[in-house]
Amino acid sequence: MGVIIVIIGGIGVLGVILVMVMTGRFKQGKAIQQKRAKTQEMVFKQANKRLEQNHRDPEALAIVGEIYFQENNWPAVFKTYEILVELSLTNKDIHEFEAYLRYSLAAVQLGKQDEAYKGLLMARSQQQNNFDVNFNLGLIEFQRKNYEKAAHDLIQACRQNPEHPTALRYLGESLINLGKYKEALPLIRKAVDFVPDDKECLFLLASCYFDLGRTEQAQNIFSHLRLDPVLGATACLRSGTINMEQYHDVQAIQDFEIGLKYEKSASPEVLAELRYRLATVYLKQNEIEKALSLLELIQAYNPEYKDVKTLIDRYQELNANKNYHIFMLGSSADFIALCRKIVLSYYTRAKVKVVNITNRSEWVDIIAEVETSKWSDMIAFRFIRTPGAVGELAIRDFHVRLKEMRAGKGICLSCGKYSDEAKRFTEARLIDLIEKEKLMEILNTLDARMRSSAMAQK
Repeated sequence: MGVIIVIIGGIGVLGVILVMVMTGRFKQGKAIQQKRAKTQEMVFKQANKRLEQNHRDPEALAIVGEIYFQENNWPAVFKTYEILVELSLTNKDIHEFEAYLRYSLAAVQLGKQDEAYKGLLMARSQQQNNFDVNFNLGLIEFQRKNYEKAAHDLIQACRQNPEHPTALRYLGESLINLGKYKEALPLIRKAVDFVPDDKECLFLLASCYFDLGRTEQAQNIFSHLRLDPVLGATACLRSGTINMEQYHDVQAIQDFEIGLKYEKSASPEVLAELRYRLATVYLKQNEIEKALSLLELIQAYNPEYKDVKTLIDRYQELNANKNYHIFMLGSSADFIALCRKIVLSYYTRAKVKVVNITNRSEWVDIIAEVETSKWSDMIAFRFIRTPGAVGELAIRDFHVRLKEMRAGKGICLSCGKYSDEAKRFTEARLIDLIEKEKLMEILNTLDARMRSSAMAQK
């Protein structure tokens, strides 16, 4: 027991001694630092006194320049080394490379890109393989969108420091901008390994995966970044686009709607594209009112944005006219039912009997027996719901159909226009071509015509 007490007591004494030693060293170290600071302050004052007498004193400039550089006082560094660079042309005692490098680094920090670029080129003429020189030259070329030159400089920088995440990232991004996605991918991935919390680097990695067709890996990262306050809107745009292209409309809508919540922080360009793509999905889902409200916001931002004006004009008509909506966007069953109504009411005071309906992806053909007080005949109707121009081939095919069904006349109705060749083909044939303007009149009056026809048949 006594031995244990002695051991514990000994440990306690050693601890006290250790604390005293460490405290003494700390105080000694602090004293050394204070002494150095005083010495530096004194040297700085002396150098400034010399500069008061001669503002181009190279030794005094070198002293204050070193101190300014250590303190990151970039305006003072720039001003000091600007003079030293000039003096180095005639004074061999000035370290020319260091003068140009520090002058350039200060210019970079101050946003003086032209001065930085010229200084870095002079520094590289002194030393070819300096990381700071090659990295900053590459960064300037990248900012100027000279991606070939940027890649060349940043390759040199990465050879000198292969574990510098920012150099790796900008080299990877330069290669992405050059379309060299395979070469960029390992660089971006390596940069992410070094700094896994760098969201911008993660975004680049996802973009690289996307451009290489590896959409699942890209989607995982974009989805993860949707809640980032800076990159969230763009990540939502990319994620939603992937879902949109894979026909995952519900997920795409969710992505685009989340992206629009960043209205205060996202750029107008990203917001416009989010609205445009969300509107596109809404139109696909037949949510016309929702789509129109988004398209109108885009038009207010930029009246010439993509085909927004055309879409607004087209879908405002659809939204205002139920029958036109069905003609353009209704289900196959609703479209056929609408076409049947048009056939039954096309001729006033006539008995009409539908004898055949043929449904194709491009059109619907309806054959009807029509009997009036003056004539009776078999009439063929073709309804084309695609909004583009209808060419001669479609009309020739319809003409063949007339002969097969032994119809006396054909009526072709389209929500678009007919080509000049199609019109010429029908000049000597019993085929009437109904374009959008006439079709709209029919659709606008269809319900009234149906009621009138029903009453006439009674």
